[in-house]
Amino acid sequence: MSTAIAVTSADLVLPPTDQQTPTAALLRSPDSQSLEEAVTDMRLLLEQRGYVVAVCSTGLRPAFEQRLRTVRSILESDRIALLQSDLPPLGLAVLVRQLRQLSVCGFSAGVVASAARLLSHYVHAGAMLNSVARLDRVPVSLRTHAKSWVPGSQFGVVAAPEAQLIKIGGGSLTGPPFATHLLVARGQLQSDWVTGTLAPEWKAQAVHEAGLPADSPRWWGTGKLIEFAAYLPDISILYQLVSSVRREKCHWCAMEFIGDRCGFCTAPLLSHENQNQASGVMNQGPS
Repeated sequence: MSTAIAVTSADLVLPPTDQQTPTAALLRSPDSQSLEEAVTDMRLLLEQRGYVVAVCSTGLRPAFEQRLRTVRSILESDRIALLQSDLPPLGLAVLVRQLRQLSVCGFSAGVVASAARLLSHYVHAGAMLNSVARLDRVPVSLRTHAKSWVPGSQFGVVAAPEAQLIKIGGGSLTGPPFATHLLVARGQLQSDWVTGTLAPEWKAQAVHEAGLPADSPRWWGTGKLIEFAAYLPDISILYQLVSSVRREKCHWCAMEFIGDRCGFCTAPLLSHENQNQASGVMNQGPS
């Protein structure tokens, strides 16, 4: 069985970086598809691929999220993982592509699903904004809010892995301590600060352009932005990262996973002490 990566928006599917990277399956919204059609499509995807890892934003519309959970409940399938991420749209698209790459590297579905949390820490996602007045994803001080109303003000923001905010011309953003490529998506803001200043400061080895995800203006609170994401481009490094982490077996659904939480049922990792205790209870015979 293989693992299908599924997304809730077509603009989360970036072009592949090689011929081996598969595309992602598109899960349609409740507005464009009936529940019966959604169940049929998911059943077919499971039959074709075996496992489905559906990736979406924590800002996904409640009705859409409920649809995904309803489909999984109707199918009564333990082979569907629903992963929600706090990454901004462009950073999430990068993560989705990395999961697509890993899905054909011989990892089990459980490892691919749980690898999302690990890889998220290596995606530096942010944006250049003309205003932070409506930005609610990153802490903004009252003083910075006031500066946002000054004509001509522009801001550099990093939302992940750690929040940063500067007024452009008055500071710099701390970049990743490892070699990356920089993906840039331009909105309605005209500036060369991201490619001309940020990329050299972050020592980006290459800069690539992408279309701006449809959800980016809502996520960042303005359409006048340039979104960017720095990421590890080499699949061999991603493979090494995931391979180097100890694998566990979920005590609840028996799926293999890495990290501290199962990617399919979200059950937390039991401490080895608790695992031994649980094993002892299971093996006890009648008194």
